[in-house]
Amino acid sequence: MCHLVQKYNVPGPRYTSYPTVPYWDLDSFSEKQWRSSILRAFQESSDEGISIYIHLPFCESLCTFCGCHKRITKRHELELPYIYNVLREWELYCDILGSRPLIKELHLGGGTPTFFSPENLKTLVEGVLRLGKKAQEMEFSFEGHPNNTTKAHLQALYDVGFRRVCFGVQDYNLTVQRAINRIQPFENVKNVTEWARQIGYTSVGHDIIYGLPFQDCANVEETIMKTNALKPDRIAFYSYAHVPWIKGNGQRGYQESDLPSSVEKRAQYEMGKRMLSQFGYKDVGMDHFALPTDDLYKAYLNGTLHRNFMGYTPSKTKLMIGLGVSSISDSWYGFAQNVKSVEEYADLVSHGVIPIFKGHILSPEDQILRQHILNIMCQFNTQWNPEEIAVVDFDAILENLSELKVDGLVELGQDHIKVTEKGRPYIRNISMAFDLKLQRKQPDTRIFSMTV
Repeated sequence: MCHLVQKYNVPGPRYTSYPTVPYWDLDSFSEKQWRSSILRAFQESSDEGISIYIHLPFCESLCTFCGCHKRITKRHELELPYIYNVLREWELYCDILGSRPLIKELHLGGGTPTFFSPENLKTLVEGVLRLGKKAQEMEFSFEGHPNNTTKAHLQALYDVGFRRVCFGVQDYNLTVQRAINRIQPFENVKNVTEWARQIGYTSVGHDIIYGLPFQDCANVEETIMKTNALKPDRIAFYSYAHVPWIKGNGQRGYQESDLPSSVEKRAQYEMGKRMLSQFGYKDVGMDHFALPTDDLYKAYLNGTLHRNFMGYTPSKTKLMIGLGVSSISDSWYGFAQNVKSVEEYADLVSHGVIPIFKGHILSPEDQILRQHILNIMCQFNTQWNPEEIAVVDFDAILENLSELKVDGLVELGQDHIKVTEKGRPYIRNISMAFDLKLQRKQPDTRIFSMTV
């Protein structure tokens, strides 16, 4: 196992999209094309419904492990102006769609969504729903910070349709918590988990991270033992992505030498995975585990598991609209990312301009490769047909996969691939074999986190 970790621990994407953001063709992208791709996706799947991701960027303090786009502030008077700008952006998209969209998924991420007051969050969601309508089988979810999520937050969002919440735990060891500037007692997590269940949430998730500074196997074991005592329905067991060259000083609160080695990090994951299996959790996709009763595992079994910029979801929508600063939208035929400055964002939407600053329109090859990477990420297998072979160089992909086959990580046929149990921890490396843009042009500088 050690030699495989050392061999395959290379920089690589997490494939929340394909092409990955650094490989977007910015020169050929235009707002006109973007509008056309949105409308096409909406018209092709109006009965399916759409997904909405809303980025709420504010945090009162900086967690140094975090790679998300955020604004550190204690000024809560910023809440309502930001909400009104998000609702203006939503109106711009509804004007393009031309009719009230069916909303199947709605997710509040951050930042810290619970930085906002319960009343203001309710104002935001009700404003979105005013121009749309809830799907019959909707999934509304949000990310909650255990230190500032209150019963009132949980109740207010439950009242407007939310039934899933995910709490960021990371690690319970105090030394690790100090290093990542996230002091968070177990009691706080216990309280919010129990409140959510009392109110009626049907899926409560916990996020745990391995590979953090000063973290060892004993810390991970303690965290998973405490997590199991609360029995969340879903657990995201993430690898810490150390990318200080992208995120600046936010991830430089410790030295590289304070991080576990790649072998130590893999040992943390393998131990955690064994424990979660013993506690009844099922391995779903990459880094995700769920109880057999949870919709995520049921979706994995019936083949409807999907992955997008919101992570793994039980079902897919062709159109996902991202609202708020830095949000990324996905029409299946294209991607577009919003500006990252709160001030620039406010200025653009106030002038009736969709606040995107870059994007990519997918080529026929992109669309085919995207689906195969998605299949691998969600079902651990994929198969191609003669029509696709006419567009994509699958011989090159099979060649890229040949060494992975020798190492027992995949099983190959002329028109299909299956990830072995041994290969699941290396799913990012396997997906990279399908990434022809990456194969054709390796980045000049380090832009991705390590895969192991």
